[in-house]
Amino acid sequence: MRSSLALAIAAVVFAFPAAAQSRAQTESAIKGTGKYGAAGCGLGSMAFGDTPGAVQILAATTNGLFGTQTFGITTGTSNCGPGLFAMGTKNFVEANREALAKDISRGEGEAIGALTVINACGDSHKVGAALQKNFKTIFPSESASNDDVTRAILETLHGDQSLGCGKS
Repeated sequence: MRSSLALAIAAVVFAFPAAAQSRAQTESAIKGTGKYGAAGCGLGSMAFGDTPGAVQILAATTNGLFGTQTFGITTGTSNCGPGLFAMGTKNFVEANREALAKDISRGEGEAIGALTVINACGDSHKVGAALQKNFKTIFPSESASNDDVTRAILETLHGDQSLGCGKS
């Protein structure tokens, strides 16, 4: 009970300096600037940014209470950078682009299976169909960069809830 009261008091005390930040700073922190303090990425970094000092204790507590840091690191959200799904997909695209393009155009194949596993999707047949449907968006031209291809694949896989991607 005392620790809850102490946490509530700390939240009020440390919230006032954070609330005094300019609106532009607050908005950029909420969107995620990629900058974070000693508490690391997560909801705490989005609320308090890289403000040095004791406010990082509150940021770390916020991360711990809401569990956003682990989720953010895995998915690349909450100011945590690219995430494991994105990095795995990017590496796969860079190493297997030609085979990937062929399999996506057919809607099936080993590359589709690998993307299904890398992105923790539920069904490779659904993944293949979704990627095939979006082939022209994923590969708009031969000169599309690997980063653009990766971004389009991730948007396709993680933008469609019926694929169940990211729910490992």
